[in-house]
Amino acid sequence: MMAEGRQDKEKAAARWRLALGRHADPALGGISGHARDMDDVLEHLYRQEYRKRGLTMGGPDLAAQRGGIGSLDPTQMTAITWLGRARAVFPEEVFETLQGHALERYGMTDILKDPKTLENLEPNKELLKVLLAFSGRADPAVKDKLRQIADRVIREIMERLRAEVLHAFSGRRNRFRRSRLASAANFDARATLRANLKTWDAERSRLIAEELRFMSRERRRVTWRIILCIDQSGSMTDSLIHAAVMGAILSGLPGIETRMVLFDTSVLDVSDRLSDPLETLLSVQLGGGTDIGRAVAYCETLVTQPERTLFVLVSDFCEGAAPRRLFSAVARMAEARVRLLGLSALDDACEPHVDHMVANRLAALGMQIAAMTPSRLADWLAAVVR
Repeated sequence: MMAEGRQDKEKAAARWRLALGRHADPALGGISGHARDMDDVLEHLYRQEYRKRGLTMGGPDLAAQRGGIGSLDPTQMTAITWLGRARAVFPEEVFETLQGHALERYGMTDILKDPKTLENLEPNKELLKVLLAFSGRADPAVKDKLRQIADRVIREIMERLRAEVLHAFSGRRNRFRRSRLASAANFDARATLRANLKTWDAERSRLIAEELRFMSRERRRVTWRIILCIDQSGSMTDSLIHAAVMGAILSGLPGIETRMVLFDTSVLDVSDRLSDPLETLLSVQLGGGTDIGRAVAYCETLVTQPERTLFVLVSDFCEGAAPRRLFSAVARMAEARVRLLGLSALDDACEPHVDHMVANRLAALGMQIAAMTPSRLADWLAAVVR
């Protein structure tokens, strides 16, 4: 028992040591073996935080401050060497987090300049965000590889969302048609009871269901136009990725005509490339100012049948121009009975960054304001078009 208690204390001390960094050595003692390898990786990455704050964290500068005395600083690594070591010593989930911090928070984009190193990157949404920002400055030798990685991430997101969107748009249930699709969502309890009354077991007071009945879903062929107006400012990157995927899925639905407009201070209509969400995203120039009113005014010109139009504005509502043009365009569309939805976030986290003054005014004009997951947006759109 005493040995186990001592081991627990040593493990706890090692965890605290990894969290606090090498300057905790005097209080907690050193670490060795696998823990030392992890510490080298963490030190190389998170010392960037100290540099950002103007603090010296070792190396020649610190040695000079000590009068030429050597230090115990970790071995210096290049970004590419660091990536390989991080993958080797940490579990995949932790590695993905470190990779995201390295690329997005600390700008270690040297990782993206070597085709061989790119093969070791873990494709995920955080990496895709960095690739979108980096694509315009990428070396021609690695552009194809960057596109392959980005395409893989997009396809994974698309596969996950397509089933949810198709389910939302599959139509209302029809109790008068049988379905061969044995889905719990379509189970018809009343029809099943009626069909199996003959198998009632009186002795056990139990109904033996030999035949299950399911309702079919009606597919309604109506023509609706969905206009997606997407803010491409840097804070909206997560929402932009999901909007591009949603646009691709919606454009393939029967009875739905989808338009997509990207904007900052300029307006870019990408409706002709919706089938390829990666191509849509590569049209984006992240950053810049924001002129929401100009984009919404352009989208207003795309409205041909107001009562059959859904307008979805995805933005943080931080208007860089005078807001009068924005409010006027929204008021006109509301009066024409366009269905209006303003999303401050369209992603899995639903963490909005929003100008509440503008959002509240848009709500007063008739626009529903929310933050939604892509699945919830699909439900909302489907409920309207039914």
